[in-house]
Amino acid sequence: MPKTTVHWLRIGVIATLNVVASAAIAAGASSGLTYYRCIDAGGRTHYSNSMAPECQGRDTEVLNGHGTVLRVIEGEASAAAHRERDARDAQLRKEREEAAQHDHVLLDTYLSVDDLERLRDQRLELLQAQLKITEQNIVTLQDREKRLEQQVSRYKPYSDKPNAQPLPDNVAEELVNTINGLRNYQEMIKTNRAEQATLAANFERDIKRFKELKGTH
Repeated sequence: MPKTTVHWLRIGVIATLNVVASAAIAAGASSGLTYYRCIDAGGRTHYSNSMAPECQGRDTEVLNGHGTVLRVIEGEASAAAHRERDARDAQLRKEREEAAQHDHVLLDTYLSVDDLERLRDQRLELLQAQLKITEQNIVTLQDREKRLEQQVSRYKPYSDKPNAQPLPDNVAEELVNTINGLRNYQEMIKTNRAEQATLAANFERDIKRFKELKGTH
């Protein structure tokens, strides 16, 4: 059959289906029946007086006998998008509420920028003092580590002397504890410096916001 003939046959079939669907809806207008309409994955429109298999999981319109859309049954994609949108809106509301609460705290707690800067400096000084103590502890442990390494070198298996004694358990334990202590103090220094950076950034943000709320720049 020529392609042109096939093309017109397809158009005729689609037109006939649309006429039949329209006629069915029109026939049900006086009976109060409802109809379902959806577009399947292939882009084809389906009409039926019950949920068609092709409509499962897809947006489906419920129409009355006059063809008016009464409601829409959300498909899986639309429902997921709806949930995502609701979650995003809820998060935005939460952030706005938290920001408003933070503004109230700033205005109720501080009288001036000087108050904020003074508290910032006090907290930074406390962290810096803790950092200095940790650094001193590291120096102490490093000295102990050197002493223990010299001591360990006299024992087997670190000494190549034939009369060297096996490494005593207490010396080995002290060396392990010293190394672990150094590692812990070094992590404490990293944490302390990170806290100082975060603290400074937070106060910088609060000072800027306080000036905006007070109308001073």
